Amino acid sequence: MPWETIRKDTPLRTAPNLRDYDKECAGFSWQAARGRMQGLPGGRGLNIAHEAVDRHAASERATAVALRCVGRDDTVTSVTYADLARSTARFANVLRGLGIGYGDRVVTLLGRCPELYTVVLGTLKNTSVLCPLFSAFGPDPVFQRVTLSDAQVLVTTADLYRKKVAGRRHSLAGLRHVLIVGDGADELPGTRSLGALMAAAADTFTIPPTSPHDMALLHFTSGTTGIPKGAVHVHEAAVAHYMTALYALDLHQDDVFWCTADPGWVTGMSYGIVAPLMHGVTVVVDEGDYDARRWYRILAEQRVSVWYTAPTALRMLMRTTPRTGPFDLPRSFDLGALRFIASVGEPLNPEAVVWGRDVLGLPVHDNWWQTETGAIMIANFAASDIRPGSMGRPLPGVEAAVLRRGKDGRAEVAGGRVTVVEEPGVEGELALRPVWPSMFRGYLHDEPRSAAAFADGWYLTGDLVRRDADGWYWFVGRADDVIKSAGHLIGPFEVESALMEHPAVAESGVIGRPDPVAGNIVKAFVTLRPGYEASGATRRDLLAFARRRLGPAVAPREIAFEQHLPHTRSGKVMRRLLRARELGLPEGDISTLEDSASRAAPEVRTEQPA
Repeated sequence: MPWETIRKDTPLRTAPNLRDYDKECAGFSWQAARGRMQGLPGGRGLNIAHEAVDRHAASERATAVALRCVGRDDTVTSVTYADLARSTARFANVLRGLGIGYGDRVVTLLGRCPELYTVVLGTLKNTSVLCPLFSAFGPDPVFQRVTLSDAQVLVTTADLYRKKVAGRRHSLAGLRHVLIVGDGADELPGTRSLGALMAAAADTFTIPPTSPHDMALLHFTSGTTGIPKGAVHVHEAAVAHYMTALYALDLHQDDVFWCTADPGWVTGMSYGIVAPLMHGVTVVVDEGDYDARRWYRILAEQRVSVWYTAPTALRMLMRTTPRTGPFDLPRSFDLGALRFIASVGEPLNPEAVVWGRDVLGLPVHDNWWQTETGAIMIANFAASDIRPGSMGRPLPGVEAAVLRRGKDGRAEVAGGRVTVVEEPGVEGELALRPVWPSMFRGYLHDEPRSAAAFADGWYLTGDLVRRDADGWYWFVGRADDVIKSAGHLIGPFEVESALMEHPAVAESGVIGRPDPVAGNIVKAFVTLRPGYEASGATRRDLLAFARRRLGPAVAPREIAFEQHLPHTRSGKVMRRLLRARELGLPEGDISTLEDSASRAAPEVRTEQPA
């Protein structure tokens, strides 16, 4: 049975920015949205850092708190918009002093520390290009991305430099400067202290003329084959960052906002730094690792009102507090300031939406986007009903469609043309009209793969969806993850979500196992909750439950118990690795595999394999 719709039939605590979805869609234009940007003084263009920092520092928001940084030891440091304007100006001057200017690449390899925000926004002020890397990457992916980005500057810590860069520095011929945050630069040949350079730099800086189409951000996204792809984003992306945070995250200027995503990923950059600062809100920055009690404490003590996190994180919280109680952990904290919860990075199973309502008092609003889209494209809105399990509806200004698939599962392209599926309930590839400002402008140095992402005026997402009769979109799976079994195309997420509804199941990963008769059969790997035994009886119970939920054509034929499913560092179950291990195939690149011995906080991530 489908989950019951969660009705928004009571007044919300804060009047939502998007009240009438149909009316807003009918009257929306990106040209009008651009009018919300202040622009550089004197008509000198559009710069993300000006919109996020300097315009607030020159207004009554100057003394408002921009960043509230919670250290690992729970100390709290506040940074005002005026403080941030001065520190980012200093870093822009540091870059100028090093001979780094327009279009030059600056790579960050840092955790969530105050210096990261200074470097990001100072780089953009300088009209240089910011390329963030996840600090938990291993040496190989760091080397590969620094090389592919044409980086001239790397900003990192002494420890990260020693572990991940120093041994291969001699092969990074284009890397001119390594700036060390904190202590240790004196002991590392070929590096300089960022603190010393900042202390000697002026705290005022005039942003050079910046075209909206100038390159601003470079985000790498992995493919199932080939080298990582560097998705190019421009300063005009600020328009979409602002509008999507207005509509999908319902940000108001008096909000305290916490995005748990690491800024090494696109979500942590777009919605952990750029979008909320553009709205002038207070952004919570947590330097610590995931811990359920710590997270509830931060929500309570920092009076977080809008929370943006990952389905994996929510499922981890669900392990500590099931829907049926007891609710001792969350209810031992005052979460009364919290008014809106959203989630992204992977599909959100319906149970997590309802768990939020039952345990936290607020349903979780799923939304969908990708590294390439640069901003949220489909969402469940504050004032709209929620259909648990649905991605939601396209944002105003976003045109989405379902395209008919070919034999390979991707959109069928015949003679350069695609076919839009108009009938509701039909599965096909999700496609978007590339007219919004944050659309990536191509993959760096990779024109063939850039061109392959488009057909007949549509951006092809590689995600399979269906649209219901009312316009809500439902995620089915990645085109390359879909299981073909006995003539059926089965999305693993659908099976995983159904299994998650069983009280014994904490997490699951589903693959197709080759079968001489059916082509493939569905096999599920299941992590059990504490108190349940990995027995034949449990397996039979789960198989029967899935058959009841999904029907015999879709339900798994086999279930294996696995208490340590392989995850990426962003928290996603690695179906590719499960498949390789099941079939005895090479595991391939596992540089982003989570270290299960010391699980870090699950990071929100929107990158999707191509």
